[in-house]
Amino acid sequence: MKNRPLVRHVAAFAIAFALLPAARADLVVKDDTGQEVRLKGPAKRIITLAPHAAETLYAAGAGDRLVGTVEYSDYPAEAKKVPRVGGYSRVDLEAVAALKPDLVLAWESGNNLTQMDKLKALGLTVYVSQPNTMANIAYQLEQMGRLAGTEAAAKLAAERFRKRLEGLRASYADKPKVRVFYQIWKAPLMTVGGPQIISDAIKLCGGDNVFGHLAHMAPTVSVEAVLEADPEVIIATGMGDARPEWLHDWDKWTRMTAVKRGNLFHINPDIMQRHTPRILDGAEKLCADLDVARSRRPAK
Repeated sequence: MKNRPLVRHVAAFAIAFALLPAARADLVVKDDTGQEVRLKGPAKRIITLAPHAAETLYAAGAGDRLVGTVEYSDYPAEAKKVPRVGGYSRVDLEAVAALKPDLVLAWESGNNLTQMDKLKALGLTVYVSQPNTMANIAYQLEQMGRLAGTEAAAKLAAERFRKRLEGLRASYADKPKVRVFYQIWKAPLMTVGGPQIISDAIKLCGGDNVFGHLAHMAPTVSVEAVLEADPEVIIATGMGDARPEWLHDWDKWTRMTAVKRGNLFHINPDIMQRHTPRILDGAEKLCADLDVARSRRPAK
């Protein structure tokens, strides 16, 4: 055949082409603001701009990708050794750029969004997260697993979280409602509004956030508004595991139901106010406190 050499040449070219590495499609996800985030492949150098993002990244099996984070990123212990790039409300943009990340994990309601725009202008890829429900924590685990190429570990962590969450939901679904005031801080007097994840945790435990109708994440309220709401329970956090002294500032308001029944409780903010899998530890404590309040109701 006259065309036999040509056939052999074409066949050889086809075999050689088949042996070449397959071109990788870009990794494309949408963040919690609806923006498309595109990577050439799983991120190898990640910076987190909130303590909860660093913690969740470790939980998703990608802690070894973390090259920079912010102050108060202290869990797990390995996170304490990671270089700092400022605080979550004020990021050192030069320090971020110097670490040459291929992905920056930001926090919509905590970071300065103008600074986030500047990071994007520098050509950095930014994924913005805002987990406002308990169930969304599992989704965040899966998303971080996709972004970092640790899908298997992240999926397992997400499944464990969902199973534990559903167990709590089933246990408290039919419990009598308890009116709750959740106090973040004393001066100014701050609480949590309806969109905040802690409101979802209160609901999970059969509670009713007395300021759940407010649209802000962390609204400032007055003592008079709290007295008018007359919560059955006051939950306070503070700065750590120690019970804040100002929790007992409420003792003088003896007509308030929470005070009359001794329902003033404390929860470590690290397990309640961080959007991480450990929020289930905080929710379990919260649920137990509400059960104590139920047990203190006068007999009918």
